[in-house]
Amino acid sequence: MRILIIGASKGIGLETTRQALAAGYDVRALARSATSINQSDAKLEKVQGNALNQQDVEAALTGIDVVIVTLGVGLGDLFKPVHLFSEATRVLIAAMKDKSVNRLICITGFGAGDSQASIAPLQRIPFKIVFGRAYDDKSRQEKLIKQSGLDWTIARPGVLLNGARTGRYKVLREPAEWRNGVIARANVADFLVKQIEDRSFIGASPVLVN
Repeated sequence: MRILIIGASKGIGLETTRQALAAGYDVRALARSATSINQSDAKLEKVQGNALNQQDVEAALTGIDVVIVTLGVGLGDLFKPVHLFSEATRVLIAAMKDKSVNRLICITGFGAGDSQASIAPLQRIPFKIVFGRAYDDKSRQEKLIKQSGLDWTIARPGVLLNGARTGRYKVLREPAEWRNGVIARANVADFLVKQIEDRSFIGASPVLVN
């Protein structure tokens, strides 16, 4: 299968690109800085483009079977209005329907959507102050995905750390289990790549923690 990874040039996106290639998938990596991806593989196609640009996204979807969205914002963006997640998702959903691509895997985070209610009381105020703008937009993003009619899976990792992929992490599917925690970016990527062919989490938005 051919995989499109949006936001592939750093962080979880770059690690997902590496792991998808290692698993034998053909990968098209879309990012504004795609040319900076320090990875050479015959199965990797680097595409410089903007996730907010309809033409860029439609072109990137040609011949694609599965889309993985790993967009992120910098620390400096957390204190300004954030619209990237919802606006890029709105563009993507329209393009996926136009191109008849149905499988969407997207990373948001613990605290987005209905998982916000599971934030511990003492964490809610600092979380809102620091991450509120970004997570309000991630919540809008999740709503768009859930209303899209696509075969979607939303992954909500806890606090992200660097570190090796271990494969040892918890996938908390039920709301009663949801809690914050830490998880390595490489383990988040491990979950995302597994969802390319695992259909058991379609229509689910689990929390990922160690």
